[in-house]
Amino acid sequence: MRPLTEEETKTLFQKLAEYMGRSVEHLINRSDERHCFRLIKDRVYYISESVMKASSSINKDNLLHCGTCLGKFSKSGKFRLHITALDYLAQYSKYKVWLKPSAEMSFLYGNNVIKSGLARITESTPQYAGVVVYNMSDIPLGFGVAAQTTDACKELGPTANVVLHQADVGEFLRGLEEDMF
Repeated sequence: MRPLTEEETKTLFQKLAEYMGRSVEHLINRSDERHCFRLIKDRVYYISESVMKASSSINKDNLLHCGTCLGKFSKSGKFRLHITALDYLAQYSKYKVWLKPSAEMSFLYGNNVIKSGLARITESTPQYAGVVVYNMSDIPLGFGVAAQTTDACKELGPTANVVLHQADVGEFLRGLEEDMF
């Protein structure tokens, strides 16, 4: 377990800023306890400092996970968010999309959100912005990238993509844990 390098920190914050905007500061400057980011085997973990200090007594070969996994760095140096980061993304997200009940299962099976399944979208959502996907009960289902602006969504046909799927809570059920952990 080691701290992130400056380059890794920059890449992580750029990816988080796509979804949270300037609210990324809230992850670091918390009122309850200080938190930090640590790297374990190419995966970035969000850990409270008290847990980090307690885990320092464990041999690094025996330590598998510690804290909340936000994502992992690929071999090319890009950062990919995991579904385990959804709690923090949903809490501070800038742009949101709500699905109709008929489109929830399609999204949870890994499909993109189409116009006919869209119930609401945050005003002035730009194209290719990171969005968090909710059901109508305000339960976060996953996240993705807006394929169209809010204004462009109004003129689309019913089968046009509105949100491009990135991750959803159904990944746990589909057996994709090997990639996550």
